[in-house]
Amino acid sequence: MHPKHPSESLTVLTDLVLPSETNPLNNLFGGELLARMDRAASIAARRHSRRIVVTASVNHVAFNRAIPLGSVVTVEAKVSRAFTSSMEIFIDVWIEDRESGNRTKANEAIYTFVAVDEMGHPVPVPNIIPETELEKQRYDAALRRKQLSLVLAGKMKPNDATELKALFV
Repeated sequence: MHPKHPSESLTVLTDLVLPSETNPLNNLFGGELLARMDRAASIAARRHSRRIVVTASVNHVAFNRAIPLGSVVTVEAKVSRAFTSSMEIFIDVWIEDRESGNRTKANEAIYTFVAVDEMGHPVPVPNIIPETELEKQRYDAALRRKQLSLVLAGKMKPNDATELKALFV
């Protein structure tokens, strides 16, 4: 299995915020944004693995900025790191100013997907070779996030979390 670059999984979804997708403050529902991010992350994971993929977890979501009615929203997702059968997908959400066209980062998220066969059993995925400085930072941090998640779930002993321990030594 040949390693791939994060750019090969890049998925960009752009859409408008419609009235039926907003809360009483006329901002995009958080759940609607989560669904958009899940769809983009799913496509990115499938592009990387070329397999059926399932959402394993939503590891992090930051709702930093409200997204008003009528906004143009762009969700960008790409694989930040691949493990045995799982892939961490980093998602950036941008809003476009209606008048200037300038883009502002509104939100971000990190999802984990697992590649599976037709019976739902995990299957191996290609490794990632990060290229840009941001991709390298996200790649390195992904292992620390995975170890933290495993420790918190009781699936890894804290002493075995070498990447996490390195932060404190």
